[in-house]
Amino acid sequence: MSEEKEIDYSLNNPDTLTKYKTAGQISEKVLAEVAKLVVPGAKIVEICQKGDKLIEEEVAKVYRGKKVTKGFSNPTTISPASYVTPYTPLTSDETEAATEIQPNEPVKIQLGAQIDGFGTIVCDTVIAGKDGETITGRPADLLLANYYANELLIRLMVPPGLLAQGTDEEKAKAAAKKAPTQSQITALLEKVCEAYECHLVESTTSWLFDRNEIEGTKKIVLAPTEGAKGDGTPEVGEVWGVEMGVSLGSGKCKTLDGRATLHRRTTNTYGLKRPTSRKILSEVQKKFGTFPFSLRQLEDERDAKSGVVECVRGNVFRQYEIVGDKDGAPVARLLTTIAITKNGVTKLGGPPALDLSKVQSDKKIEDKEILAILEQPLARNTGKKKSKSKKKKTAKKADSDDDDSDSE
Repeated sequence: MSEEKEIDYSLNNPDTLTKYKTAGQISEKVLAEVAKLVVPGAKIVEICQKGDKLIEEEVAKVYRGKKVTKGFSNPTTISPASYVTPYTPLTSDETEAATEIQPNEPVKIQLGAQIDGFGTIVCDTVIAGKDGETITGRPADLLLANYYANELLIRLMVPPGLLAQGTDEEKAKAAAKKAPTQSQITALLEKVCEAYECHLVESTTSWLFDRNEIEGTKKIVLAPTEGAKGDGTPEVGEVWGVEMGVSLGSGKCKTLDGRATLHRRTTNTYGLKRPTSRKILSEVQKKFGTFPFSLRQLEDERDAKSGVVECVRGNVFRQYEIVGDKDGAPVARLLTTIAITKNGVTKLGGPPALDLSKVQSDKKIEDKEILAILEQPLARNTGKKKSKSKKKKTAKKADSDDDDSDSE
């Protein structure tokens, strides 16, 4: 036990960043493969199953023979047009199992892998049936608003002065600036959405990540509903799951009809009475730890549907309700897992960059403040790649490079 306490799980430990990056690479690889399956007429539950199988296969290839837990940080979820939250239907429910991808709808794909409790979650929005085709009209407005709002949010999470250049005095002045408040962040993002005649999805939340934790002690809540508020500002040494949600409608949400199938184990204990409840709790602890899971992933789906009731009632499981746009309007979402180091922001895992040549709109961002922020870099150039190509270096030069890139 004493050895366990001595392990440094922060980003100061290079192994931590390596595990996050490995999980991120797996998440991105599977996301790309799942995106190919999102075609009109495809059954959502089958896409989810294939995505989960891919995650299992990829995770099995890394850290072989090592005593580390590895698996899902988020099951494969496929959310139809107006859905805001991740959706993962069951095979044992005929109606859910029959749900198909519709032509031209924006589909949200969310999934994630974890290595030794260091999880990355990624989410992308694709237009079904438009692979490789130019997207125009309102779907293009939605994708562009979501893309630029996401890029803006990630830049607003860079701590003040971290990437400042110039004299020591100029750097100190930049570092002394206060980070934007969450209401200021929302206001800036709303300007991006307004440029494309869209709205932020209310209470879109970015969370601080930690080992075995995807909803940490800090959070940023965009366009919060009454009573909801964020807490804390991003700092160096942290990992965040950065989420963006944009709607072609008002951005207001409602709970949709349908069974909640996505859950997550809490740290609470409760004397479960039903055998099926105890059975699925034990299975979840072994397979998923405290990361989200779908009832579909459990050994017996029918047992899971009955046993989960007591687990939720006893607050042993947290239940994620199915939420959608209040007016049924199309919604786009993105989720990127980032690390904030002394050199800036590193995207550990996220959606692929939007091909702007294939998304055309007659609208554009004209606000100079927004455009200036979007021009800002996410990280400083440490010259690490360049130094690797030089096989012969003086000791002094090598030491300098090591100092620059030790936390990248």
